[in-house]
Amino acid sequence: MDLDLAQVRAFVQTADHLHFGRAAQQLALTQQALSKRIARLEEGLGALLFERGPAGVALTPAGLRLLGPARALLAAGEAAVAAVRREERPVRLDVWGHLFAPLRTLREVLDDPASAAVHAEVGPARDLPAVAAALLRGDSDAGFGRYHPFGDGRDDALAHRLVRLEPVDAIMAAGHPLAHRPALRPDQLAQGRLVLPAAAERLDFARRFAEEFAVPVLPGEANLGFDHLLARIRSTPGGFTLFPAEVPLPDGSGLVAVPLVDPTPLYAWSLLRPSGRPAPAVDALLRACAEAGRRRRWLEYRPERDWLPEADQEQARALRPPRPPGRRGPAAVA
Repeated sequence: MDLDLAQVRAFVQTADHLHFGRAAQQLALTQQALSKRIARLEEGLGALLFERGPAGVALTPAGLRLLGPARALLAAGEAAVAAVRREERPVRLDVWGHLFAPLRTLREVLDDPASAAVHAEVGPARDLPAVAAALLRGDSDAGFGRYHPFGDGRDDALAHRLVRLEPVDAIMAAGHPLAHRPALRPDQLAQGRLVLPAAAERLDFARRFAEEFAVPVLPGEANLGFDHLLARIRSTPGGFTLFPAEVPLPDGSGLVAVPLVDPTPLYAWSLLRPSGRPAPAVDALLRACAEAGRRRRWLEYRPERDWLPEADQEQARALRPPRPPGRRGPAAVA
C-alpha cells in the first residue's frame, strides 16, 4: 500500500501522547478527524495500532513495530521537501552534562571557518534519557554529551560517534592533603571521598571510575548547579570531584585541579543521532566534528596510558589516529 504521510503523522503524534485529544490539538485537528486518519491507516495496514479502553490508549504490538519506521518516514518526507525547496534549516541539537560545559567543544567546532556551512540551534536538555526521547520523537536532530548504552531497544534506534576524549582532573579544596601534588594516580584518590554533582544513577562515568579505582563515593544530592557543587567540595573533609581538564574553575573558588595520570582517565564526548534517519545537516556536523578532532588531536587514546570505561573503549580504538607525541607527558607520582 502507499502510506499517506498525514495518516502516519496522526499515528506518531497519538503514539507520543497516548491521548487522542492532545494529539489532535497538536495537529490542529478535531479529535474526530484524527480518529478517522488513524482508522484509515489501520484499515490499509490490516492491523490495529492502538488499544482503546477505560484505562486509556496504548500501542498494540503492531503499533510498536510501526513507530520507528513511521518516524523515519516522516523525517524522509521533510528531507525530500527541503531538498526540492533548497531549504537548509539549522540542526536541532540538544546538549546534556551542563556542569562539564559541553558547549566548549561545540563552539570550537562551529566557530571554525571550515564549519561555516554548518548551522545549529543548540538547546539544553536534562540528561541523556531526555535527549534520547527527543531524538526518537523527532523533536531533535542530534545530541551532544557523554553516551552510555541503555541496555534496551534504544541502543539499536540510536547511533553515536565519538567526538572528543578529554583528560579528567581531580577537583579539590586547596587545603586537601593531596592538593599540593603535581599529579595523582586515580587509586590515590581512595584516601578521599568522591562528591557527586547529582544522583549516582545519572552519572555513569563517575560510578565506573569509583568502581575501577575503589574510590569511596558520597551519596549524590540534587543537582543545584556549579556553585553548589564547589561549595560541597570545600565543606567535605577529603572531598573531591572529577571534571574534564579544560572546564575552567572560577577565580577565588578556593579549589585546585590536579591532573590524573597512570592511567589518565578520559571523558568521552559523543554526537548522538537516530539510526537510519536521513539528515544531511547532521552528516555535515559530524564531518565538522571529525575535522576539528583531527586538527586538535581530540581522539588520542593509548590503552597502556589511558583509562576509559569499557563501553567507550571499542569505539575509541576504532577511531584512534596514528600515534602523535604524548598529550600529557608522564609525571612522577609519589
